[in-house]
Amino acid sequence: MNAASTPAPARSALRPSLMLAAVSLLGFGLLYSLAGTGLGRVLFPHQATGSLVERDGRVIGSALVAQPFADDRYFQSRPSAAGYDVMALAGSNQARTNPDLRTRIDEARAAVAAREGVAPADVPSDLVTQSGGGIDPHLSPAAVRIQIARVARARGIKAAEVERLVAAHTEAPQFGVLGAPRINVLELNLAMDAEK
Repeated sequence: MNAASTPAPARSALRPSLMLAAVSLLGFGLLYSLAGTGLGRVLFPHQATGSLVERDGRVIGSALVAQPFADDRYFQSRPSAAGYDVMALAGSNQARTNPDLRTRIDEARAAVAAREGVAPADVPSDLVTQSGGGIDPHLSPAAVRIQIARVARARGIKAAEVERLVAAHTEAPQFGVLGAPRINVLELNLAMDAEK
C-alpha cells in the first residue's frame, strides 16, 4: 500500500493531531509559564527575584540561602554538603549506617564544642548535620543560643543584648503549627551589624 492509497480518514486525522500538539506546546509550555512567572512577579516581587538581601545598593545574600560566616563576630550557619553553592544543591546522601557520616558528625561536634566552649553532648544536631538541600538558611533557637557567648565576646557587648536580638529574630512555626521555631542566620547577623 503506497501513500496515494492511504485511506482519507487516516490522512485527515494527522492535521488535528499536529494542531493539538502545537497548541499544547505553545499554550502549556510557553504561555502558561509566562503567565505564572508574570503573576509571581506582580503578586510576590521580592520572592520572585530570589528574596535577595541588599545593603548599600549591593546584594549580599538571599534570605532563602545559607552562607558561611568565618568571623567569630557572626553566628555560624548550618553545615553545607554543597559548599553553600546554589548551583550544586545536594545533601551528602550518606546513610545513617555509613561510618564516614558518623566520623564527620563526631568531628564536627568536637569542633563546634571547642569553638563555643560547651560539652560535645550539648551541641545541637543542626550545627553538625547538613540539610537535604545543603543551603538551609535557618537554625533552631538552641543552635543559636550556644553561639551567643562567643558572638557577644567577639563584639565586646553584653550577652543580654545579643539575646534580645535573637529573641526578636526568632520566627514562630508557620501559621502557628507548621514546623518549629527557627532563626534566619543571615538576617540575625545583619541585625547584629546594624546594632552599634
